[in-house]
Amino acid sequence: MYRIRFIFFVCAALLLLGSCNGAKMSTANEQLARGEYFDASKTYRKIYNKLTKREERQLRGEVAFRLGECSEKLNQYARAAAAYQNAARYGYADSTLRMRTARMLHADGKYAAAIRLYEEHLRYHADDSDARARLAGARLALNSKQPTRYVVKQPRLFNTRRADYAPMYLTQPQEQLYFTSTSEKSAGTRKSEITGMKNGDVWVSTKNERGEWQRPTAVEGELNTELDEGIVSFSPDGQTMYLTKARREPNSPTGVEIFTSQRSDAKWSAPVKFEITADTLSSYGHPAVSPDGRWLYFTSDMPGGSGGLDIWRINLNERQGSLENLGEWINTPGNESFPYVRSDSVLYFASDGHPGFGGLDLFRAELMPSGGWKVENMGKPVNSAGDDFGITFTEGENGFFSSNRGDGRGYDHIYSFELPDLKINIQGWVLDRDEEPVPNAVIRIVGTDGSNQKQMARPDGSFSFPLQRGVSYVMLAGAKGYLNAKQEFTSDTAEEDATYDVDFILASITKPVVIDNIFYDFDRATLRPESTAALDEMAQVLRDNPNVTIEMASHTDRHGTDEYNINLSGRRARSVIDYLIAAGIAPDRLQSQGYGESRPKTITKKLAREYPQFKEGDVLTEEYILALPEADQEVADQINRRTEFQVLSIDYGIY
Repeated sequence: MYRIRFIFFVCAALLLLGSCNGAKMSTANEQLARGEYFDASKTYRKIYNKLTKREERQLRGEVAFRLGECSEKLNQYARAAAAYQNAARYGYADSTLRMRTARMLHADGKYAAAIRLYEEHLRYHADDSDARARLAGARLALNSKQPTRYVVKQPRLFNTRRADYAPMYLTQPQEQLYFTSTSEKSAGTRKSEITGMKNGDVWVSTKNERGEWQRPTAVEGELNTELDEGIVSFSPDGQTMYLTKARREPNSPTGVEIFTSQRSDAKWSAPVKFEITADTLSSYGHPAVSPDGRWLYFTSDMPGGSGGLDIWRINLNERQGSLENLGEWINTPGNESFPYVRSDSVLYFASDGHPGFGGLDLFRAELMPSGGWKVENMGKPVNSAGDDFGITFTEGENGFFSSNRGDGRGYDHIYSFELPDLKINIQGWVLDRDEEPVPNAVIRIVGTDGSNQKQMARPDGSFSFPLQRGVSYVMLAGAKGYLNAKQEFTSDTAEEDATYDVDFILASITKPVVIDNIFYDFDRATLRPESTAALDEMAQVLRDNPNVTIEMASHTDRHGTDEYNINLSGRRARSVIDYLIAAGIAPDRLQSQGYGESRPKTITKKLAREYPQFKEGDVLTEEYILALPEADQEVADQINRRTEFQVLSIDYGIY
């Protein structure tokens, strides 16, 4: 929809086309010159449909071009692109035609076609920085696959069958939402020659005691008239409204100015013009008051800018000499508008000059220590191929903005946006070495962000903790009758939900614990290299439990003499002890013992699950093994050949 922002393009400079003859053509040109785009487009359309003769092709191209201009001003980008393409087809010669068509295709989401035309334009105008920025935006849009986490919705309550846009909260508490609407219920009876709709009024919706938004109504008082009013901002105390108001005179171009209105109870006074400069030819609109009430930011086409519309500001306390342009970090040769000041260092605004997805995009700008601004596109789904503008925030990353996305008539609508909290969790199980839940296990987790959480595992051994993104954590699990176990990890920095899985296997202090994956050379006590991981893990267990002393025992199978097996198992146990001492474990915490074949293994629940040919509680004695099939005898011998540790005391170093 044509909104007040487009009135900024001063039309007085448009000369009536001397080459166009006839009363109808002159009427259309006059309407276009005054910015009456809706009426002008109707007149041009009638002329276009009558130009059917071959010798009228050139004039038809010219009229198609003017139709494109009108549709562009009305934000009907698909229609504008089609009109410009018709102008080219009829041979209309205009140096801006290729660039105009590219812009309209870009705003209609036809990125590949827009890119081709931008590239063609740049072959002839290599120094066109605006075209380069728009080309970068089209490429960004074409290659953009991953949207941000923002959730965007269109609340029906705020939107009519016409245009509704530029939402703004009334300070704290944020329980009133003001916006501009061209609803049929707006003041006056006349339709705008510019838009074909009624002029905009300021409307408001209020939350009830349950926090639900109520049906909007036009604001009470003397604020709304038959003229265009809207795009509001408020002083910090909520008593002064700054708004944009159209300057409309018969047979003259339309401009806009900033006005103020005062609140008395629930009513607003008649607007009073807010003087910025003595320049009466320029337009001023889109007011935005800084949160501290010191500065008024606004949009203007006044001289001294970067081209098109620029964002400026003026000190509300000392206006004289305080007017300043926000500079080239923010302003481009394109159009920057609809500023929203969130803090003294964070500014949001709409622009079609910075690389974007088409039409106006919303940008976030952060003031750097150097004095420059870091400008970032807010990305999809906040931005679209259409116009996205007029943002306002409540607490956190939530609020409302305006967009004409998906509306072929160019009408604007109000959308809500929300950035859901990241759901980052760590979950897992606390089990014993037989993979059974450890009763009453306690898990502690400490993060480098200062967080400190404690939780008891559920009866089934499971647990779950919420985490923060990009934080390193140390976790410790423990339970009475078990050794502690520690884990360390760092959560991802990706902007997406994530779940981490971490399990704790706790060793009992009342029964022997087998150390898996300890390997020796055949018939020798030499540790093989593949044993390193298991031995390092054992050393870490002892570091995590510094008050524990253990016996490290080695066992053999039934083959060989008792004397030989005792000797071999003793030497093997000693090899493990020597490794642990080399890893930094105090020697007086460690004892070694070789048991040969004298302590056959008793089948545990875990072993019974792994080897179903055995039952829980079976003891793998030589007599038992000899009664097994030959294949199962080898399995039983393998189970008996083991290295395990037994906790001897839990008070080392305490006394």
